[in-house]
Amino acid sequence: MNAAKSLDEEIIRHLPQLNTKQKKTVLTVVKTFMEEQKDWWEKIGEEQQKMIDKALEEVKEGKLTAHEEVMKKYQKWLKK
Repeated sequence: MNAAKSLDEEIIRHLPQLNTKQKKTVLTVVKTFMEEQKDWWEKIGEEQQKMIDKALEEVKEGKLTAHEEVMKKYQKWLKK
């Protein structure tokens, strides 16, 4: 038996012994873990996803400017 299945069975065995307040606490913990595992892509808005996809397409098409070129252009604003 694999470890994950064994853990699942142990959790299931203990759940009926918990009172309602304890079960709510366990549920909150589980939901928190699940929320933390969400991919960052799912957390950003659709507009941000579209803009990232567009930028990636531009990179594939070679439509980008080297960092050094950008820094030369804006160097005057970076000097203090």
